Amino acid sequence: MTEVAERDAQALDAYSQTVSGVVEQLAPSVANLRVTGVTRSGRRVTTGAGSAVVLTGDGFMLTSAHVVEGRRGAGRGGVAAFTDGRETPFSVVGADRLSDLAVLRAEAGDLRPATLGDAEDLRVGQLVVAIGNPHGFAGSVTAGVVSALGRSLPARAGATVRTIDDVIQTDAALNPGNSGGALADSLGRVVGVNTAVAGVGLGLAVPINRATRKIVAALMSDGRVRRGYLGIAGAPRPLAPAQAAHHGDGDVLEILEVVPGSPAEAAGLRAGDLVLELDGRRVTGAGDVQRAMQEDVIGTRVPVTFLRDGRQRTTLVIPAELED
Repeated sequence: MTEVAERDAQALDAYSQTVSGVVEQLAPSVANLRVTGVTRSGRRVTTGAGSAVVLTGDGFMLTSAHVVEGRRGAGRGGVAAFTDGRETPFSVVGADRLSDLAVLRAEAGDLRPATLGDAEDLRVGQLVVAIGNPHGFAGSVTAGVVSALGRSLPARAGATVRTIDDVIQTDAALNPGNSGGALADSLGRVVGVNTAVAGVGLGLAVPINRATRKIVAALMSDGRVRRGYLGIAGAPRPLAPAQAAHHGDGDVLEILEVVPGSPAEAAGLRAGDLVLELDGRRVTGAGDVQRAMQEDVIGTRVPVTFLRDGRQRTTLVIPAELED
């Protein structure tokens, strides 16, 4: 090591060494996206920008769905640029607006994949590093801490609204163009995909956990995510004291609306019913129903326990597949 290098090493405190180490490891795996779309005349134009994280050496990349999905989404693709100066075209393999995740495929086959971590291991106050391309400034780095865990973020696809669970809140500065970039822990493992700026010092990232890994795998293999559908709208409601004595404290889900022709209507559910359990698990709000409606329940008989006019009842509902 040269004398200059030794002085530089001594000048770096532990915090700086950690951040710079993450950057050296992860920056080559984060792409700057220039997203294009096709006009009605068939001309390809630039429609947006963002970031992406390399998943595999043969070209699969992960980004935010809103980066590549829009009114001119048909035939979307673009160009991905890397810190070594390379540029390669990419196409959209699949996008899931209800999780705000999308998988891309770059034409280059010798990319450097990032290491994925597990957001379930994060702690509030833990150091995180965000790498992306805010406002087109490629390879930008910010650092901060995990400000909060377990946040929720609404997501919409057409008339369907769902909640993205376990969202990570950080004070690492995020700006337009960071979306789809990496949020990493101090070991350089990607624990989140930067997705939104909710205010100054308030950034949000979709977590990398068991649920999102399943979504990513489905997008890579099938280009889409299958979910179950019941056809109810509801809200949490506390039970009356007499009912709570028999069924336990805490909220239940009051059905406010049943969609005509839906699986819920076919099962005999009505507005005003209080859902206690779905498939043997306690229901305290719409989020519990949402989490239960995974691909494996489509077409199966799922028991629903509910209260109607103070009496406990059980019916079987057969979830349909949620249409895009």
